[in-house]
Amino acid sequence: MCGVEVRAVDVSGKEPSSGYRLRVVQEVLLALLAKEASYGYQLRAQLQLALGPLADALNAGQVYVTLNRLEKAGLATAERVGQSDRPDRKVYRLTAAGHERVVEWLGDMSWPKAAPTEFHLKLVAAAAAGLANPAHLVDAQRHAVLVELAAAQRAALTEPHGSVAGLLLEGVVLRLQADLTWLDACARHWSSRKEP
Repeated sequence: MCGVEVRAVDVSGKEPSSGYRLRVVQEVLLALLAKEASYGYQLRAQLQLALGPLADALNAGQVYVTLNRLEKAGLATAERVGQSDRPDRKVYRLTAAGHERVVEWLGDMSWPKAAPTEFHLKLVAAAAAGLANPAHLVDAQRHAVLVELAAAQRAALTEPHGSVAGLLLEGVVLRLQADLTWLDACARHWSSRKEP
């Protein structure tokens, strides 16, 4: 399943290049099509409204690539519709299999990457192999998360009160703050250990 991902990943000491990485969620497009048939530009506009400033990290072509994949998978159908003053456009409709997938997705309550397992294993491996000081890796990751937190907070301040994109940004801020709390615990743990 494709997903939307917003996270810090670079602990090399370099600044994260974009701060946010977004992938189009296939199921979101299917869910938007469940209400009514639509075309790519219209679906992209709905995503932009929902994501607010985070939509800037979304490549315009991703919506169309994802729609083509959904069509090939039999989850959506496409029909060319003529326009008098512009080129034809493709209008996408949900299939029965696509509707089934949306219902399954809406019922799935698993939380993606609930635990920072990958980073934890990186720290353990670095310590075990003597390749890097885990405390230094934690410091670098903390810096990356602070950069992302500042960007998310600035973006949240630009959203009007009660906007759906503002709600998403509040979630991003809270998750980054939780990441910082966990990184503080990591720093205490790895700083108290003797270097190999």
